[in-house]
Amino acid sequence: MAHACENCKFRAHYDAKPTSMLGRFWRWHINFCPGWKAYFTSLPEERKEELRKKYQFTKYK
Repeated sequence: MAHACENCKFRAHYDAKPTSMLGRFWRWHINFCPGWKAYFTSLPEERKEELRKKYQFTKYK
């Protein structure tokens, strides 16, 4: 079952325009979002590493 974060419209907006207001809001939001934490920690290590690099994300190591 896909997690909501896989298809998040805000995340897609960040991917398209990371410096936009909505993109920056999403990036800030993932620092404390319990849904993102559940999604991120459920991923295999290879995928986590990809997302860490893509989003400059350092939490939940």
